[in-house]
Amino acid sequence: MSTLIESEEHKALRAAVAALGKRYGRDYIARTLAAGRHPTELWAEAGKLGYLGVNLPEEYGGGGGGITELSIVLEELGAAGSPLLMLVVSPAICGTVISRFGTEEQKRAWLPGLADGTRLMAFGITEPDAGSNSHRITTTARKDGADWLLTGRKVFISGVDMADAVLIVGRTEDARTGRLKPCLFIVPPDAEGFQRHPIDMELNAAEKQWELVLDDVRLPAEALVGGGPSHAFGSGGEDAGLLQLFAGLNPERIMTAAFAIGMGRYALARAVEYARERTVWKAPIGAHQAIAHPLAQAHIELELARLMMQKAAHLYDAGDDVGAGEAANMAKYAAAEACVKAVDQSVHTLGGNGLTREFGLASLITASRVSRIAPVSREMILNYVSHQTLGLPKSY
Repeated sequence: MSTLIESEEHKALRAAVAALGKRYGRDYIARTLAAGRHPTELWAEAGKLGYLGVNLPEEYGGGGGGITELSIVLEELGAAGSPLLMLVVSPAICGTVISRFGTEEQKRAWLPGLADGTRLMAFGITEPDAGSNSHRITTTARKDGADWLLTGRKVFISGVDMADAVLIVGRTEDARTGRLKPCLFIVPPDAEGFQRHPIDMELNAAEKQWELVLDDVRLPAEALVGGGPSHAFGSGGEDAGLLQLFAGLNPERIMTAAFAIGMGRYALARAVEYARERTVWKAPIGAHQAIAHPLAQAHIELELARLMMQKAAHLYDAGDDVGAGEAANMAKYAAAEACVKAVDQSVHTLGGNGLTREFGLASLITASRVSRIAPVSREMILNYVSHQTLGLPKSY
């Protein structure tokens, strides 16, 4: 079926999530921020209704869908003004990695809770000195008998204070070559040697950012995703860290695109409503092309970005990891650019009112930049496309 035309099931999911988002809305998010709380009520209800785990396998309590369905959930919540950033992390990255590569015990332990929202998992990859270069990750795991000892630092890790565990990306030595290779561990935040420190952000979001320090955190063998190399015929454990990592990064990019598109749609809707009603001379300001055309252009760019996001999600759900990698990067790039432009134009449309708390758009100026920066910068995406797609010499 073409990704250009949504199925009736997808349309119904979109409408149902939009209705949920509307019941909470931007006012709910603003109140939770003002109170220093997390959006636990919305998270719990979305989980109870089956939206949080729509991409996870049915046999573990999920909806049996894919990233296509989960991206619809995040986009529509964002368009209603109440996005849940941890949707990118907990079900999309962590849930995907565990469902594809986890042992049967790990799946049974984690997927039902991730699906219904009663458990939440954070994702730790970024390091102070590694940035976008995952090959420079210095968090290392070494064997100590049957256990692992994990040591390193992570920064800009979202939602650690809400998480029941953090999926940590580290590196371990290959016994055959001596080289360090990626490995993923499920780490409880109350483990001895695990420290977390909040990062003071100008960004005003419910999901806080954290620095993690891991000082010889002792983990049992079963903390390694997929178990040892004997599990799953090489698809899990020590021999599959790179596969696991990229299995999580493509959904991350697709979901970041959904986050950005939802935010852009929310801002644009507020601006259009204002432009219809605000009358300065003899007609609403939306009658003037200087106001109308930039808003129309923002809508076009958001719709184009959504098409690429749908393509990326379709390729990923179809099992085409290579094709999805290219499309996911392009979707994330296009959505971030469209979001930033939509938010900027929406604030500009409202003039001074665009900077007031009453209309609630000014805070999106900072928030919209996140989609350009994280989880990978637009410049790194351009590097990827120029090298991988166009075949130009590698510059990094």
